[in-house]
Amino acid sequence: MDLRTGVGIDFHRLIKSTKRPLFLGGVELAEDVALLGHSDADIVLHAVSDAILGALGKADIGEFFPNQDPMNKDLDSKKIIALTVEELQKAGFQISNLDISIIGEKPKISPHRHKICQSLAILLTSVIVSSETENSENREESKSRIAVKATSTEKMGALGREEGLACIANVLLIKK
Repeated sequence: MDLRTGVGIDFHRLIKSTKRPLFLGGVELAEDVALLGHSDADIVLHAVSDAILGALGKADIGEFFPNQDPMNKDLDSKKIIALTVEELQKAGFQISNLDISIIGEKPKISPHRHKICQSLAILLTSVIVSSETENSENREESKSRIAVKATSTEKMGALGREEGLACIANVLLIKK
């Protein structure tokens, strides 16, 4: 049995903004803060993509979507996940489970956890173990293989001062 694990991590600066949207896991959150970055700065999708690409022995998302490239300005991170899904399918692997931790003081994740899991289940349905077709029953099964958690730093460091957010994603892949 061919199993592989991957870990992805991403950080972005948190800014006060009512104009720039805040995206986590492909979900736009109605908050008075946003993440600053060349793309849409979705730390969840970035960390998940890097975890999967790492497990496949591929380069990180910066190789596929360099932040110096003006074409990637304000890039929707769902495009990054789409490329990652393609790479996963080409390699003949599926996701057994995905464990995500969001680190920071603000925003509170618990009110958004269900929407983030739902979004990830939809984005990854075709590559999660036992998901043969894209229907609501399989999305529910997909969601059971995705954990989204959050923790604070107890006011320590830059994340504790609400200067940014971080995300760590751990994935287990299994060969089809």
